[in-house]
Amino acid sequence: MADNQVQSLSQFTLSETPDGYLLEIEGSGGGSMVVTATPEQIDAIIDALDDLLSENEAAVDEVSTD
Repeated sequence: MADNQVQSLSQFTLSETPDGYLLEIEGSGGGSMVVTATPEQIDAIIDALDDLLSENEAAVDEVSTD
């Protein structure tokens, strides 16, 4: 994005290619970005999201049990 304005995620698609994956991310402003990713990179994305969601769940559990 040239204007550095953060857009909300409106959709994404993930397709398998012979070399890995093709990831297309579309923002609420209509802009999109297409990147290729290796299986290892997709695994790293999945792990990072899982870690982040686990941290959020733990924080909610701490608030709920107090």
